[in-house]
Amino acid sequence: MIKVKLTNEIVNYITEIDKNRYQVSSVKISGSVASRLRKNSKKKSSYASNKIEGNPLSEKQVDEVIERDERKHFLKPEQEVRNYFLALNFLEEKAKKKEKLSRKLILDVQKLVEKGASKEKIGLRGPTPPGVLFAVYDSQTGNPDYIPPEYSDVPDLLDELIEYVNTTDDHPLIKAAVVHYQMVTIHPFEDGNGRTARLLSGYILDINGYGFNGIGSLEEYFAYDINEYYDSIQMGLPILYYSGRNDPPHPEIWFNYFLRMVLLYSGKVCELSESSGEEEVIGSLSYLKGKEKELLLLLIKKYRGEFTPIELSREIGVTNKTVINRLSVLSKNGFVKPIIVNQRIRSYVLSEFSLDHVEEIRKLIK
Repeated sequence: MIKVKLTNEIVNYITEIDKNRYQVSSVKISGSVASRLRKNSKKKSSYASNKIEGNPLSEKQVDEVIERDERKHFLKPEQEVRNYFLALNFLEEKAKKKEKLSRKLILDVQKLVEKGASKEKIGLRGPTPPGVLFAVYDSQTGNPDYIPPEYSDVPDLLDELIEYVNTTDDHPLIKAAVVHYQMVTIHPFEDGNGRTARLLSGYILDINGYGFNGIGSLEEYFAYDINEYYDSIQMGLPILYYSGRNDPPHPEIWFNYFLRMVLLYSGKVCELSESSGEEEVIGSLSYLKGKEKELLLLLIKKYRGEFTPIELSREIGVTNKTVINRLSVLSKNGFVKPIIVNQRIRSYVLSEFSLDHVEEIRKLIK
């Protein structure tokens, strides 16, 4: 199995990714915005991961297919991207429970990836007919690109990988890289190996706190230069699994590539998180008039606890009714929250949205 020695380069990648992880965790995003970003990210991942496998659909077509009525008939390329989206949803639910990697989980993911395919393509591969070599073939030359391990070795190799993931003290980023490489290299299925590998390595990141709230698409970075992706996995080794791919002499080639892609991905998530928070504030502020914005600034500056309309009317020198009208607008747009006692509004507090975006609100109103 692939093993890693922690070089300075690998440690530096992990350190920089951790910085981005901390930055993303410090940005507060509302549930509705986070949900929209996650869905868009899953669409991008479905497009990119299938693009690596030669799927011809454009990103726009993938978006349309995913949104289409599931009862309609789908062509094979369309079914593939829908399957990947379904698998991402499935793993999202599993990640909430932090379910450990298991053979069942691996098989369930591949079954979703190959939904609609013939039965022999679902589940672990078996023996090939006499005289037939199971290999990954070059689509242009017809020559074998890679000859995986014998089918009879696959169960033990998977069990070894599962035990490693569930018992090792290796850093989660290293575990995810190992899962990605081993799943592609063991090649346990007739089809869907690459997509299953990318899904499961992403799952390892998710359950270990490196999923970046489901925002952004790591698969996009693998798909950016497909040749580099494959070259990094193959590491210039012979095409036969038993001739070096089982224990590569220079595994840092793959680990450096994988971590570099995660670093690029995590940096993009930082940008998306920060811009989405500001965009949300801009959208909400657009519904406020000048006096309502002035009141909001005052509340942020002086009233972090409960406050009443009568207090504010004395503070700013307007009638109680005027303050109530302004607070009603602020409440409607999510900036303040009324505290109700006996079905009547007793007082108000700043909403979590306002408290989470104090700096953005100050900057945008001024």
